[in-house]
Amino acid sequence: MKKLGVNGFGRIGKLTVWHHIGRQYFDEIVVNIGREAGMSLEDIAHYAEADSTYGSLHGYLHGHKSESLICDLNEADGTMMMDGVKVRFLRKTRNPAEIGWKDHDVKLVVDTTGQFLDPALPPETSKGSVRGHLESGADKVVVSAPFKIKDKSKDLKGKDPGDDWVTTVMGINENDYNPRRHRIISNASCTTTCLAHLMKPLINVFGPGKILSASMATVHAATSSQQVLDRLPKGGATDLRKTRSVMNNIILTTTGAAKALRLVIPEMEQIGFIAESVRIPTSSGSLIILVLNIQEEISGESVRREKINNIYREAAARDINKYLHYTERQNVSCDIIGLPRAAAVVEGHETHTRTAEVTINLEKVPGLEKEIIATLKNTIVRVPVTQAVIYGWYDNEMGSYVNILGDRTVSIAENI
Repeated sequence: MKKLGVNGFGRIGKLTVWHHIGRQYFDEIVVNIGREAGMSLEDIAHYAEADSTYGSLHGYLHGHKSESLICDLNEADGTMMMDGVKVRFLRKTRNPAEIGWKDHDVKLVVDTTGQFLDPALPPETSKGSVRGHLESGADKVVVSAPFKIKDKSKDLKGKDPGDDWVTTVMGINENDYNPRRHRIISNASCTTTCLAHLMKPLINVFGPGKILSASMATVHAATSSQQVLDRLPKGGATDLRKTRSVMNNIILTTTGAAKALRLVIPEMEQIGFIAESVRIPTSSGSLIILVLNIQEEISGESVRREKINNIYREAAARDINKYLHYTERQNVSCDIIGLPRAAAVVEGHETHTRTAEVTINLEKVPGLEKEIIATLKNTIVRVPVTQAVIYGWYDNEMGSYVNILGDRTVSIAENI
């Protein structure tokens, strides 16, 4: 039997179970909740079946005429059947090292808790570690978030030959995963996934040398880490906005997408890049606004709106996985929710470009020797630069991230 372990049953954990119920690749799914939930297994089944964003499990998978897919609840075993797939719920411990995956013959685990993000921590860490899953019997662990390595001396980005962890985005660098070496795999984040699919086609055409700088802002749906109503910050809290009501506010926050992007697209190291995030009061459906400064050639085709759109149009047509979508429809965020495996939906209708000359005084360029400047007839150089603005939609929950996480999970399972 093919079994999958899922640690955590929050937004990503629950939707991961939905994905694999629909996919029917695994014969059994073992979900570690790590605590009691509700009054009985029936309450867990109720939570598993209904979702405020995507509707019911049976409606999402089979349409509005379908009926409930959950049956055969067994309180003693903690099991139920979901559309023919056995799902077992564990309710004893949150520490990965104590879950006992070996007892359930689980070799592959997806950790969706967002709590165990440091692959350098040993399994015996008091508050738990992602490496504890390996201690508990798993062979591989997929983490549904970017790594956060506290010991900077060990933050080698998974590139050191001794590291057994790696960060991948499907359709970008999934082949960086080496089944013989890597045991802990980060699936990056929803924002990094979208951003990578926006940047890669442009780098393939222009090269990192012509992209002078780039910046992005993600207009992001709310997440469970935010507060429904205002609350008093904890002692030592530095970001006071995280404690403000997500229902009533547009909230400025941060994103680690820029750092993670360099792990999956090494050429980004050559491009100055800034990433920002704004949270808005919607349940799902997010947007990246990508701004690039591209150096024009003295001769040849200028970088115009249609050229940018053609790059994405052709890249989407070549994408055998259909992770990149190009559209000229006028979308709103709800149109993206649930769209299968759409890592990025480029809205070509809103692509904009403008070209201008940037004036550079060579006498003020650092590192340019005075002897060289003295030989020049003119020290003022005008460089044509095009600024491009690109809009990319993504469903930060089911449609984009969870479905692509499912692809990563199955691809690893096939090589265990």
